[in-house]
Amino acid sequence: MTRLRQLVLAAHERAPVEQALRVLLAAPAAHHDPGVGSFGLTNAVLAAGCDFVEVVAPSTTGTAAGRWLTRNGGDGGYMLMVDGPRALTASDRLAALAVREVHRGQHPDIVDVHLHPRDTGGVLLALDAVDPPGSWRWAGPAWTGHGPRCAGGLRAVTVTVLDPAEVVRRWAALLDVPVVDGECRLRLDDGRQDLSFVAGAVDVAAVTAVRLALPGAPRSADLGGVRFEVVPLEEET
Repeated sequence: MTRLRQLVLAAHERAPVEQALRVLLAAPAAHHDPGVGSFGLTNAVLAAGCDFVEVVAPSTTGTAAGRWLTRNGGDGGYMLMVDGPRALTASDRLAALAVREVHRGQHPDIVDVHLHPRDTGGVLLALDAVDPPGSWRWAGPAWTGHGPRCAGGLRAVTVTVLDPAEVVRRWAALLDVPVVDGECRLRLDDGRQDLSFVAGAVDVAAVTAVRLALPGAPRSADLGGVRFEVVPLEEET
């Protein structure tokens, strides 16, 4: 089963976005991964039910995230990370789809492949395959090698692009899922998640809206260049 597992925001200043997200998501303390320093970044990963929202900020000049921030004209939805079958991450499969890898990391519990956004037509996309199911190394020790009990998470993500019809076709092939008939939309996680592509006069693709199902009252906010809507998890049951 393939599912959206993590949204990544890029921000000029990490701390204020991290704090606002923690309040919105009612999340415990964030995990800060020193490993992202190899990309010239600092980060914070916050749990959102069984899924995650990360914010990264450049800690040096000349980073890919920093260049994206300049092209985007400010903070925004920079990257999506998908948790799926190991077959999705196979190098020969990706080469056959004419997509370049910009990063590949392998650990006993996860394979992590980042794809070049010029080849996907959308935002930076990471394909991850985890073992055991439900684990997520990028969220820290509590999620490494096992998955804590959880409920809720990402339900809908909207990506603004120049050519939605072309991008949805490309992502359907990359994620090995069908396009919803007559729409620029993919259904993931056995129908629980929607990934939609909409047109915009943009110089760079960006995630622009997110809906999550979490415990508590409904709430919404514009954070890090993204419109967040939280719906009560109780309404899904």
